[in-house]
Amino acid sequence: MIRRYDCPVELAVDVIGGKWRPVILAHLKEGVHRYGELRRRMPGISEKMLTQRLRELEADGLVVRHDHGTNPPHVEYRLTEEGLSLAPVLQALYEWGTGRAARTGTTIGQAG
Repeated sequence: MIRRYDCPVELAVDVIGGKWRPVILAHLKEGVHRYGELRRRMPGISEKMLTQRLRELEADGLVVRHDHGTNPPHVEYRLTEEGLSLAPVLQALYEWGTGRAARTGTTIGQAG
């Protein structure tokens, strides 16, 4: 059964909402990434959570997983056409977050 939404924003938030889904999508907006690369870019996410979120994004048709079938495993993730359609939204969130950080004195990035 298809869910009914009362507002388009409700649908959008349902698809990309949560703490990690938009972050994963933002990284994949930059291009194809291996699982390990995504883990390094998001040190605050557990392996279990990253795997779960990637599976959800794949099930929602936003991400495609490509397993090269090698040993050790070589698995890559990229955005689908539907995922790529989110690029302007993700860019707007990035720019807003950058501005918000500047306005509030919030540090973004790892302490070195």
